[in-house]
Amino acid sequence: MEISIKGKHVDVGDALRGHAESQLQNSVKKYFENALDSTVVFSKEGPGFRADISVHAGRGMVMQGGADGNDAYGAFDGALGRISKQLRRYKSRIRSHHQNGPSDDEIMMAQYSILASEGDDELPETGEPAIVAEMPHNIATLTVSQAVMRMDLAQVPVMMFRNRAHGGMNVVYRREDGNIGWIDPSDAEKT
Repeated sequence: MEISIKGKHVDVGDALRGHAESQLQNSVKKYFENALDSTVVFSKEGPGFRADISVHAGRGMVMQGGADGNDAYGAFDGALGRISKQLRRYKSRIRSHHQNGPSDDEIMMAQYSILASEGDDELPETGEPAIVAEMPHNIATLTVSQAVMRMDLAQVPVMMFRNRAHGGMNVVYRREDGNIGWIDPSDAEKT
């Protein structure tokens, strides 16, 4: 597994780098023998530190965790604990997903764009937002529960997927009340 350790306005020394690499390698190997890569970013947050960890364990499986601490080691250990907890919680679901996972022909490519306005919070009537980034994004064929699991592991608020039951595009999202919402346009066509 390729590990990238960075500091954001923080100098990451050899001791901290070695601690992070060994602990991350050991924790991830418990669950994913052939994880692809991971990134650790240390930053200064007020009087303490923050560590954000992103682990790309396999195709479509990205786990993210972050934590604050009085020192960089404590922040890292807290973030790693969150990732380990997620992996432990979803271990059986992840294994069954890999055994029954989508084949290469069940992945659909889509264009993913990040838009930003030109300085003002509101766009002028004739203006259009500038495209900051455009990148390809895989849309997997999943069951609803698999999509919710991936959304939770990636700690993203919304996920689009192709529903394995009927082949239509669906969206799951985290609602303001903490529950999961599911948009399935195929149900609307039936009524």
